[in-house]
Amino acid sequence: MRTALLTALYLGLTYNAAQCAEVKILTAGAFKPVVTALAPQFEQMTGHKLIIDNDTAGGLTKRIEAGEAFDVAFLPPAALGALANKGLVASEGQANVARVGIGVAVKEGTPVPEIGTTDAFKAALQKAKAIAVIDPKAGGSSGIYLAELFQKWGMTDMLRPKLVLVPGGLVATRLVNDEADLALHQISEIIAVKGAKLVGPLPAEIQNFTVYRAGLAAKSGNREPAAAFIALMQSPAAKAILQEKGMEPPG
Repeated sequence: MRTALLTALYLGLTYNAAQCAEVKILTAGAFKPVVTALAPQFEQMTGHKLIIDNDTAGGLTKRIEAGEAFDVAFLPPAALGALANKGLVASEGQANVARVGIGVAVKEGTPVPEIGTTDAFKAALQKAKAIAVIDPKAGGSSGIYLAELFQKWGMTDMLRPKLVLVPGGLVATRLVNDEADLALHQISEIIAVKGAKLVGPLPAEIQNFTVYRAGLAAKSGNREPAAAFIALMQSPAAKAILQEKGMEPPG
């Protein structure tokens, strides 16, 4: 209760039942666990209701460009910037709220590969029978980066038959249902899957962080509560949630 009160004071939030709104949130999949974790606190403090939907960054970009109504979007900065240039996201009020790296996972109870160095990670890829990754064509940030990394290493042809391309959602579920024995995805999405074990992050020299940035819809009819939710993402209450969900402050 004390934390909620301090957060409310930090945000300057007030509860006015007559002005309660439904605030639509569009979030890239890796950031969804943070949004859903903070949603009950926001709703309790303000009386507003959050409608949360997620997709890949590329999927959300296409939906917004097609005219889907929303109030707040959590996307990588480049995606938000492109949407702002098209007049679909407000240029003002944007804020970086978190970043997350790519992790390696296996099914709980199975052998854990060595991934502490780039060479060890390459060896784990070569040894794996099936590797689940987000499909780059779906617009997932980790899938796009990994495809470029494999090509740079000259491993694309060797890995292609092993790849289990996931069009969206939680890649590590393919471990649980035995479609893959190795999964590569954003850490926040790996730890959200029961039955999947996070082996660890990619080695530092090849790690790729995705930054998540919040932006208001240019035509939002709920600008005040939408801005308040973005402020909550920058509050002290959000820091513990980020760590719990496998993310960190944007720096």
